[in-house]
Amino acid sequence: MRVLFAGTPEVALPVLRALMDHEEHDVVGVLTRADARRGRGRTLHPSPVAALAREAGLDVRTPTTLKDEDTQAWVRGLDADVAVVVAYGRLVPPDLLDVPTHGWLNLHFSLLPAWRGAAPVQRALMAGDRVTGASVFRLEAGLDTGPVYATRTEPVGARDTAGDLLERLAADGAPLVLDVLDALARGTAVATAQPGTGVSLAPVLSPRDGDVDWSRPAEQIDHQVRGVTPAPGARTTYLGQTLRLGPLTIADDAAPTSLAPGELYVTKRDVLVGSGTIPLRLGRVAPAGRSWMEAEAWARGARPAPGTRLGHLGHLDRLDRLDTDGQERA
Repeated sequence: MRVLFAGTPEVALPVLRALMDHEEHDVVGVLTRADARRGRGRTLHPSPVAALAREAGLDVRTPTTLKDEDTQAWVRGLDADVAVVVAYGRLVPPDLLDVPTHGWLNLHFSLLPAWRGAAPVQRALMAGDRVTGASVFRLEAGLDTGPVYATRTEPVGARDTAGDLLERLAADGAPLVLDVLDALARGTAVATAQPGTGVSLAPVLSPRDGDVDWSRPAEQIDHQVRGVTPAPGARTTYLGQTLRLGPLTIADDAAPTSLAPGELYVTKRDVLVGSGTIPLRLGRVAPAGRSWMEAEAWARGARPAPGTRLGHLGHLDRLDRLDTDGQERA
């Protein structure tokens, strides 16, 4: 198969590597996002897919849209049998959907029709799903609505973060994609229309999706924090300053049960915080402008007074309205 690959982040690399290593498939072109400025020096860095593809000498294109004439001519000129998409981040226009012989196949990290959209793993974790998976489906004009060729289920571990789960699904998705391509080449592939029931949406996350409301049940807070880890990340406030949060654990042992939502309780070994049900145990935290550290180390320096509470969410709302120079936007 002559394969056009479209992808951008780290999770797309296992599939690209599998395609490059396969003796019977030829990656004839790669689409990815343009180099982005990162770090304090704001220097340009290629996407993980661009870096790997360029190192392998592949033909890499980074258009801002697939609608421009040059990009469309390039795609048509590749004479690809199939296009494989993994977290590309750009829409494929309708006039290109049928250009490869077998269309555009998308590796999506959910069991469709559940969690259609940009953040399926994160939304599944935040909802408390016990099982998720990956689907290979054919792109059509609707949002992740195309017929499905193959799926793979994956149990959600009790301590899984979105990063953990994405890493596993990306690795397991590579052989799933290869199986579908082999079936297409043999003429035995069968795509099944998605059912009309069980549909849920997974819109892209914003920083506010990581704002912790300590009045919610402990289990829901745990799901939320793991779902937004590593990005966009969970956050609360301590004495008016942002405090970033790593994954928590539910303190269902001998912890005090009378803590108010957000109230801190510090011992030599633990930093507990009250919720709407039972307390949670803080893991790693990062105060404003500082690196990550264990919660106990942070508490030794911060020395919170008895009764101190985390999470004045109104302050977080104000932070979202501040310009880089600290001036509040209208």
